[in-house]
Amino acid sequence: MLLELILFLFGGILFGTVTGLTPGIHINLIGGILISLPFLNLNPIYLVVFVTSMAITHTFLDFIPSVFLGCPDTDTELSILPGHELLKNKKGFEAVYLSNIGSLIAIFLLILILIPSILFMKNFYNLILSLIPYILIGVSLIVVFTEKNKINSLVVFLLTGFLGYSLLTLPLKEPLLPLLTGLFGASNIILSLKNKTKIPPQEITFPKIKLKKPILGALLSAPFCSFLPGVGSGQAAVIGNVIIKQNRKEFLVLLGIINTLVMGFSFVSLYLIGKTRTGATATIKQFMGNPSTNEMILIVIVIILSGFIAFKLTNFFGKKISKKIEKINYSKISYFTLILLGIVVFLVSGFWGLLVLVVSTLTGIYCISLNIKRTNMMGSLIIPTILFYLGIN
Repeated sequence: MLLELILFLFGGILFGTVTGLTPGIHINLIGGILISLPFLNLNPIYLVVFVTSMAITHTFLDFIPSVFLGCPDTDTELSILPGHELLKNKKGFEAVYLSNIGSLIAIFLLILILIPSILFMKNFYNLILSLIPYILIGVSLIVVFTEKNKINSLVVFLLTGFLGYSLLTLPLKEPLLPLLTGLFGASNIILSLKNKTKIPPQEITFPKIKLKKPILGALLSAPFCSFLPGVGSGQAAVIGNVIIKQNRKEFLVLLGIINTLVMGFSFVSLYLIGKTRTGATATIKQFMGNPSTNEMILIVIVIILSGFIAFKLTNFFGKKISKKIEKINYSKISYFTLILLGIVVFLVSGFWGLLVLVVSTLTGIYCISLNIKRTNMMGSLIIPTILFYLGIN
């Protein structure tokens, strides 16, 4: 049995590497395929190991296409602006490395606060559930009114919020895929094409990293958001950055921590309260229901092992791509990426998804033209979440 567990661990890492490096391909797609296979008659624990290692690996590597191609995953959309700025300044690998360090730190934080978080959530889950809309309203006010141009900020926040809320009325599968791909990905690629962006030769540098602010920001937001429906990595990152203001490099570390920590705690959420917060936990629940204590211990071990391996893989691929990216025709790869994203959105979300992609891309271009922080476009997620918790839908 040990050999099989090891094989499924490395199989999950392999698939997580592929999904992390491939724009538009998410682990939810692989999970959906696994669930739909009627002939898949394996010991559920093997599939749990596979899905867990795939999910954790994905959270490490998915920053690479966000930085080098401007193609966000649904959890890395906020990394595009600081990552792309570093890329244009010959520091693309540095952006990947910062998020990668953050993801590695998340593994240690998960181990450190796992037991206290379980005890805390058992006693205060309902209280936090009732407070979350008011916390998000407070965060929204801070995000909007700390901008120099408050009117434009409010317009962007409300406009993208309306767009996000409107998706709830559409017969759409995986609605966040076209929404966030358009707002944060395709819009950025199109503007790069318009401005004829050229990628300079990249330098492989390892920056000095200040960890205090990213760690505190993540600890104050990620664990709670992991247990709450409708609140994901994006909202947690905005909350963490509002609570403790961070510079560009610290923010990339924060994103890495939150992306992996939220994924890790989603397994804890399934174990503790039986709720699925990610596609990975939904797949696990489909196979075996809520994990037992022994199974949860195995999941934590898999998270640790796959996290350390994924850290090495991310540095490896980050260096390889950094050394070759300037040799690639950026315009051609941008057009190819746009076509690929359109195909993926159509296959996953259908015609309506393609329509949402176009609308959200145009919205993203308009919002970027107003010269405000792109965190304001998180209204697309925050406003629907607030309305959900207030019972307005």
